[in-house]
Amino acid sequence: MSSPRLASSRTARLALAGGLLAVLGLGAALYGLGHRSNGGACPLGAATAARVAPLSRGEVAALQVDPDPKPAPAITFTGPDGQPRTLADLKGRTVLLNLWATWCAPCKAEMPALDRLQGTLGGQDFEVVALNLDTRNLDRPPLWMKENGITRLAYYADPAGRALPVLQKSGEVVGLPTTLLIDPAGCEIGVMKGPAEWASEDALRLVRAALGRG
Repeated sequence: MSSPRLASSRTARLALAGGLLAVLGLGAALYGLGHRSNGGACPLGAATAARVAPLSRGEVAALQVDPDPKPAPAITFTGPDGQPRTLADLKGRTVLLNLWATWCAPCKAEMPALDRLQGTLGGQDFEVVALNLDTRNLDRPPLWMKENGITRLAYYADPAGRALPVLQKSGEVVGLPTTLLIDPAGCEIGVMKGPAEWASEDALRLVRAALGRG
């Protein structure tokens, strides 16, 4: 028969162990909650990212695909009609958001390929949104597009300079050109920091995968 002192000691040890397990369990739960980076806002984005990631190669190898997509930054700009637009207005279609300016030589060099990509795959479920970031000589960007045969891309612009600071703060944009692949729910699937050959077979395969076309 154990003494009252031994029984009391064993009870105390059991209580301490139980308390420790409870603390560890709470910590694990909090850790799990803290690592749900998108808060469940992009439930379908992970599947799209999984389709796209293996095709980030060749001419589009620099596309950084996020396995846990998050909502794209909330930015405001002007649409082809000159009226205010947001990325939320484009929900329902996959968007390739390209940031460019006329003072950026690599940006201008990739514009014809973006124009061809829009001509090949653009439609109700996909659009290349080439967002011009010029804030001076505002007649120059659309004139440059016309002179260089960029006819398939609608003219989106940010003459007030509101979008770039938001995108820079998000950490996605460190220079131009930068291109974001955004799914129909408005979730950022991947980012390309630098130019790419967007009319290449590599790019077409990647965009088709994002659209679920295999």
